[in-house]
Amino acid sequence: MTPQPQRAATLPLRPQDELECRRCDVHCDKVVYPSACLERACPFVYAYEEFGHTYVGCMQKVYEVEIDLELLRAAEVRGGGFGAVRAVRTPLPMCRVEVEECYGAQRAGELGCQNPEFHELPAGSPTFKIVALLTD
Repeated sequence: MTPQPQRAATLPLRPQDELECRRCDVHCDKVVYPSACLERACPFVYAYEEFGHTYVGCMQKVYEVEIDLELLRAAEVRGGGFGAVRAVRTPLPMCRVEVEECYGAQRAGELGCQNPEFHELPAGSPTFKIVALLTD
């Protein structure tokens, strides 16, 4: 039995709108910083109190976790801050967004990123136009 050749993965029309990229062995994810939501007074941050603690989250569910506010503030005081959480929905324009590479140094190929548009942050309009010349 001969092995089947692998098909090249096709790129989507707007790769910068995706939340994860698995087209190579590096494995990239878009992450957001919940502490930036508080710093920027995001209108979609909610808070509730339960068990004597205040928890915060995102009404738009850009990230799914609810974070203990006291622990978040304590982490921000220390060097390095609270850190990022994985985005599960398209980040909003006011979100602090970055692309996190899981295995960049170990698995990056000689040609570099196979999907460089993924690293572009979502903008209000496409970053390129597709133009076709139709002839009879």
